[in-house]
Amino acid sequence: MDQIKIGKFISQKRKEKNITQRKLAEQLGITDRAVSKWENGLCLPDASNMNQLCEILGITINDLYSGQIVNMNQKETKLEENLLEMAKLKEQADKKMLNLEIVIGYISSTTFLVLVFVASFIKMPTWLSVLLIIFGLTTFFIGMHSALKIEQTAGYYKCAKCNHKYVPTYASVSLAMHINRTRYMKCPKCGKRSWNKKVITK
Repeated sequence: MDQIKIGKFISQKRKEKNITQRKLAEQLGITDRAVSKWENGLCLPDASNMNQLCEILGITINDLYSGQIVNMNQKETKLEENLLEMAKLKEQADKKMLNLEIVIGYISSTTFLVLVFVASFIKMPTWLSVLLIIFGLTTFFIGMHSALKIEQTAGYYKCAKCNHKYVPTYASVSLAMHINRTRYMKCPKCGKRSWNKKVITK
């Protein structure tokens, strides 16, 4: 997916409609800096803005991802290419998020252990020891919540019984027994419990 081409296309269609970056940003409820980033090919519009952006510019989502107006003969081919590219981008983003989960878990666990060690073995006022432990616990629980949220939403879980791939609820993930990223959960399709493995691709 060519971000530079898409950015130039957004800029071209915006100018054809005689809309300034600021005006477009106001209509979308974002900053004009975000629009500038799109047009310079630094990033793509968020999914939450895409429908409204296409409506304002008078284009389709397929046109947007292609960086050009797609004629009827190319429509199906371009749509397939864009869907494959979007799946690839999601896969890359999910991998990054799962790596971030490891970093968050490591930092929050280490912080908690260090603070508990300091509070337990270094001489200090009782109130300060309690404060350090509370801070350590807070950091740990916030970190674990964030890590679990990432694990829940990034990628999919694959049922060991029927091979169905799905995104479970946060409660299912947080309450399930687990070994690393394999969790004992109930599959929403077959209804059976098994050790469901985390996978990236659908």
